[in-house]
Amino acid sequence: MSTSLSAVIITFNEGHHLEKCLRAVSQVTDDIVVVDSFSTDNTVQVAKDCGASVFQQSWEGYSQQKNDGNAMAQHDWILSIDADEVLDAELIEAILNWKKNTPQPAAFKRMTNYCGNFIRHGGWYPDIKIRLFNKKLSQWEGTIHENLSNLNKENICVLNGHCLHYSYYTVEQHYAQADKFTSIQALDLFNQGKKSPLYKRIFSPMVKFCTDYFFRLGFLDGKSGFTVARISAFATHLKYKKLHEHRVSK
Repeated sequence: MSTSLSAVIITFNEGHHLEKCLRAVSQVTDDIVVVDSFSTDNTVQVAKDCGASVFQQSWEGYSQQKNDGNAMAQHDWILSIDADEVLDAELIEAILNWKKNTPQPAAFKRMTNYCGNFIRHGGWYPDIKIRLFNKKLSQWEGTIHENLSNLNKENICVLNGHCLHYSYYTVEQHYAQADKFTSIQALDLFNQGKKSPLYKRIFSPMVKFCTDYFFRLGFLDGKSGFTVARISAFATHLKYKKLHEHRVSK
C-alpha cells in the first residue's frame, strides 16, 4: 500500500520558477498546499493552474508558515520543498519507491545552481536537508535555517537523486539575500544573549572564507566558487557587525 503524501510550499512572489517546482512535485504527491504571503506577481495563479490548494496569510516567519501549511495538508506525511527547488528524475523515482515501503523520515541532497552553474563543493554540496517527515511527530522550529523537532538524525535515510536549488540568478541577488538573512540571524543571536567581540568580527569572516574555499574545495567550482566563498565570508562579517550594533544600541 502506497503512503499518501502532501507537499507544503511557502511563497512570496515566486511565479517565475514555481511552475517547475510544482510540475515535479505533482509526480510524487497526492496533495499540494501553497501558503502564500500575498504575492503581487502571478504566484497564486501559477499555483492554482498546477492544481495546488492556495492559502494566503500574512508572514509569520519561516517555521510558522510551514507549520501552518502542514496543518492544512490532507495527509500526515509531508514533503517540504521551497518554491525555487526542483526534484530531479532520480529523486522523483526514489520518492515513489519510498512511498511503497514502510515510511521513515528522509533527506535529500540539495545541489545549488548559482548564476547558471551548479556548485558541487565549498560547503554547499552535498547540502543534505530533511524533507520527508510525519507532521504528527515533528514540527518546524527556528527563525531561519529552521529545523524539525523530535527527529533522530541517525535514523534518517538519504534518498538518491538531487533536489536542484535555483537560488541566485545574479550576484546582486546573493548580496541582497545575505543582507536579509544576516539581519534575522543577528536579531536571533541578540535575543539569545550572544556577544560579538572584536576578534570574532575580524577573524570569523577569514576563517569562513578559508574553510569554504580551500578546505571544502570551493576553488574547484572556479569563479563561482570564489564568489560564493567571498559573499559567505562577507555575510559572516555582516552577522556579527549587526549583532554588535544591536548590543551597542541596547
